[in-house]
Amino acid sequence: MTAHVEHTDDHAPDAVLRGRPGVILLIACAAQFICVLDVSIVNVALPSMRESLGLSPAGLQWVVNGYALTFAGFLLLGGRAADLLGTRRVFLAGLTLFAAASLAGGLAVEGWHLVAARFVQGLGGALLVPTTLTVLTTTFTRPRARARALAVLTAAAGAGGALGGVFGGLLTGLLGWRWVLFVNVPLGTVLSLAAAGALHGTARSVLRGRLDLLGSLMVTLGTSALVAAIVMSEGHGWTSVYTLLLLGAAALLLTGFLLWERRANHPLVPPAVFRVRPVMTANTLALLTSGVMPATMFFLSLHLQYVLDMTPLRAGVAMLPGAVGVALGAAAASRLIAVLGPRLLFLTGSLLTAVALAWLSGLPPDGGYAGHVAAPLFLSMAGLGMAGLPLTLTAVAGAGPDRAGLASGLLNTSKQLGGAVGLAALVTLATTRTAALTAAEGTSADAATAQGFGLALQVAAGVLLLAGVCGLALPRVARVDPASAATPPPHDAA
Repeated sequence: MTAHVEHTDDHAPDAVLRGRPGVILLIACAAQFICVLDVSIVNVALPSMRESLGLSPAGLQWVVNGYALTFAGFLLLGGRAADLLGTRRVFLAGLTLFAAASLAGGLAVEGWHLVAARFVQGLGGALLVPTTLTVLTTTFTRPRARARALAVLTAAAGAGGALGGVFGGLLTGLLGWRWVLFVNVPLGTVLSLAAAGALHGTARSVLRGRLDLLGSLMVTLGTSALVAAIVMSEGHGWTSVYTLLLLGAAALLLTGFLLWERRANHPLVPPAVFRVRPVMTANTLALLTSGVMPATMFFLSLHLQYVLDMTPLRAGVAMLPGAVGVALGAAAASRLIAVLGPRLLFLTGSLLTAVALAWLSGLPPDGGYAGHVAAPLFLSMAGLGMAGLPLTLTAVAGAGPDRAGLASGLLNTSKQLGGAVGLAALVTLATTRTAALTAAEGTSADAATAQGFGLALQVAAGVLLLAGVCGLALPRVARVDPASAATPPPHDAA
């Protein structure tokens, strides 16, 4: 496919998206932020939800995991839909669905109402997240401007993950649990109005290809079964009948998906994508490293509350250095990428996070906050903020401009699956270690908990070291051809 350069200014948007690039960047980052934020914003509100709606422990689990299931399961479909149906149309549809489901969840009068709303909310997020990356890659066409924009998007996503507990604690404490959902309604309304004005399509064009509905169904059900198996393993174990049945279903569906994509006329994921080494390298590294942030935040939240006796609100505020670290790390990455290239930048970020996690793993049961928590938390998240940009740039550049949504869907699916697998594995490791130490005589509960968390964080540090070595397979230079990136796909009309 031949592409034509229409703009040479580093900050000029393509014709497909009219409006100031800064406004478009703000819209994309805000959408990414609220979608990632909603993965964890409900955690602090769960006790209040249980008391208000009479939810069982299993019901509370599905309040959290219902969102994660549909969010991870529909990311590929959302990314491909953005490529085929147009970013503006899919962005507004996802945002509307997300806000409407948030309103329904906040108005829930029965537990199942809230759980159902969270499932639908995840679907809206799955349409939004890959579309935000497509919006930016078709707006910022020059490599340096694109790197800066993607660094800001990475920071927004990281801040959303790190600030969920903070915002959840504030809203629940001041206004009640329903506002952790209601808050998305005014935010979604403002974003919809802004997006409707800033994102305009070119002249209507013929849709290239059709959505692969059978492939979408298989990959969505397969991915959902895999995430559900991981979730079930926490309560039932990896060898339980439920977990094994779900794993078997996931293997069958995902294998069927790969076989179908080889013969489909309009495949959801063209087989050629799997032969593009930069794309597959970026996705493999995302799978390997994405469990580190949620696991670190999970362990610290429990340590601060149960070992250091902080309230949920104080614990949320105490994790603010993580959000600051992600933001500063991503900002530094946008400048360092041109000097170090993706390979060395990813290696630097991975090593910084590994060293910080090793430091953090020495959590003493009676240790202070500043030296034992705040400093290593800041450095570990700064390293992750630096390491995220090279993966995004590599995945998008390798897939090409007409498959930016697909590349985003693949990368975000890898992140969600990696996060679920990593969190489940590290939590299991920490729990097993804590139980063994608690059973031994002479070990206090606080000391056993701290050592269990410490072992899991040491393993996470080892994973980051391994990822840094594997990252040597990334390209030395972010080879983004301005000509190939400048023209959006002609089917990307509103």
